[in-house]
Amino acid sequence: MQKNILALHSTVARHSPLAIDLDIARTVGFDAVEMYSGKLEAYLAAGFSEADLKTLLSDVRVTGIGYLRDIERQGAERDDMLQEAERLFQLANLAGAKGVQVLTGPINVQAVLDIQQRGRSDHYTGLVGRSQADQLALTAKNLAALADLASQYGVLLYLEALSWTPLNHLHQQLELVDRAGRDNIKLVVDYWHYFTAGVTPDDVARLDKDVIYGVHICDSLPFDGGTPDEGVLRNIPTGQGVLNLQDWTDAVKATGYEGWWSCELFCTRQQQSNSYDVAANLKTLMSALVGR
Repeated sequence: MQKNILALHSTVARHSPLAIDLDIARTVGFDAVEMYSGKLEAYLAAGFSEADLKTLLSDVRVTGIGYLRDIERQGAERDDMLQEAERLFQLANLAGAKGVQVLTGPINVQAVLDIQQRGRSDHYTGLVGRSQADQLALTAKNLAALADLASQYGVLLYLEALSWTPLNHLHQQLELVDRAGRDNIKLVVDYWHYFTAGVTPDDVARLDKDVIYGVHICDSLPFDGGTPDEGVLRNIPTGQGVLNLQDWTDAVKATGYEGWWSCELFCTRQQQSNSYDVAANLKTLMSALVGR
């Protein structure tokens, strides 16, 4: 089994179609692709069949697809979430992906800022303002239900707690996994979300390697605390920000983890540049960090 797989993330060529993502991955020499489900849906919506999609991806290793948002949703919104999840699990099957990324919410940071500034928001606010006990109990219950549904499709969940949402610290994510009590729930280690949530490389180094499904190598502008704004802080080429990427990578490797590493990218300038060149530079950086 191949170790330390380097995966192209769909955000590197954010505005390209699926076929171009795959060509970039092949041309540059990535081992795999971590896909955005919207590109899969756009391919099918253009009139291509599911059989066409399977053929297109027949020789492509797909580490996972993202993402299911706001997994703590309640009431009628919870029903919507389960429907969205089932569709993602179906897409994962079509793509040959073993994992689906799930996110805590609210995905819109403005909802959190609104509540902080005026006590309410017109956006979805999830469990913001509820007790931590409620947040843990309700989110873990949903996570267990999602894992049970995912198991019917032979896929696992990889959890990413967005750093502006409740339960964003690593110990809270681990408690969610523990409370859900399902074997098909793991974590994705995202350097930016961990950094802005107050998680350190030392925290990461203490993880059980078996709880890690994947890693997002990414960077950040300086962050002095408060509520992190992803659109601002992540708008930097990976390797040019304030994170010591080698320290974070070494912390992951200290666990014994040898799975896949992905290059999630939110730099708008690079997303408007030559995606082949950007991807090639990212692969060179990732190879050096991981030791490939």
